Amino acid sequence: MPKDWNTAYEKNDTPWDKGFASPPLRAFLAKQVVAGEVLVPGCGSGHDVRLLAGQGAVVIGMDIAPGAIRKAAEYRLVSNEHYVVSDFLNLDDIYTARFDWLVEHTCLCALDPEQRPAYAHAVARALKPGGNFLAVFYREVPDYNGDGPPHPISATAIYQLFADDFEVVERLIPEESYPSRPFGSEEVVWMRKREPVD
Repeated sequence: MPKDWNTAYEKNDTPWDKGFASPPLRAFLAKQVVAGEVLVPGCGSGHDVRLLAGQGAVVIGMDIAPGAIRKAAEYRLVSNEHYVVSDFLNLDDIYTARFDWLVEHTCLCALDPEQRPAYAHAVARALKPGGNFLAVFYREVPDYNGDGPPHPISATAIYQLFADDFEVVERLIPEESYPSRPFGSEEVVWMRKREPVD
């Protein structure tokens, strides 16, 4: 059964919100520029959105939960960022082939596994040809018994979801993460959307 994300935000029951941007994202940005127009699906309170905007990107933070977007809007604007309430899995036409980058932090792993094909389709749809997809996936979840979220995803499952539309640029186990996440439990994967073949 899908989680009621809005109720969680309205009740401040958001243990995944650590109050600051994803350490793996911060480490990635220290070595790689993320520029142009960027989409952050499942943005929550917008910590990653503000980090990206602070480095010069034009960023849209998207979340299905109005409560999350209200919390994000409580923060002072950093630069060129804004937030929308929208269902990423049913992406509005105005977002088709629009973005240079799509950045997510365990958004896929927050979804029920049967929603993963729709998620992969939405990522491919949102990005321009040659656009970049940067993801922080859960590879392991302590004491996982099939309940979630989060739901871990294997390297094989990542490949099966994205291989048709994307090529892998880089994948790594992040050295920096939230303290509650043991080393090796996350993986950073940078992919690029394939250009159309004439």
